Amino acid sequence: MSDLRAVVKTHLEIEELGQLRPPERPPRRPFELQLVHDPALNRWFYENIGADWEWTDRLDWSEKQWRRWEARVETWMIVVESERAGYYELEPHPAGGLVQLAYFGLLAPFQGLGIGGHALSAAIRRGFELGPKVAVSTNTSDGPHALVNYEARGMRVIRRERGTVAAS
Repeated sequence: MSDLRAVVKTHLEIEELGQLRPPERPPRRPFELQLVHDPALNRWFYENIGADWEWTDRLDWSEKQWRRWEARVETWMIVVESERAGYYELEPHPAGGLVQLAYFGLLAPFQGLGIGGHALSAAIRRGFELGPKVAVSTNTSDGPHALVNYEARGMRVIRRERGTVAAS
């Protein structure tokens, strides 16, 4: 039996592109965004970024599950000087018109460089190209700047839930 730890899951959304607040300062390292179509890359980022933040629900996914997931989302890789720095996945929901920022993260060497706010702004802009509203969920196991970054970009909290996760 595993130990359980309390977490708070926060759901946020932004309803208009005009509500987006991009960072005021440039990132300390230039980066580019590349649209990618490779389920192995989705898995690689999930495992390598998620290892620090207890992303565990997809660790046992098969290649077929990763292929199905990759087909559902639009994946953007954040690249710094030809190195993989991070990624985000946008999942449009046709029925609700909502676009979910399913995953967003930077590898440890690229955190704290001001890249996250700019990449998140780009993700939100692209989300509005895909649908009328952009939403994301984060929890207290995610990076310490995740919630702050979402709110700084103009996303507003719409709901909080208390729950538990298996302790690592």
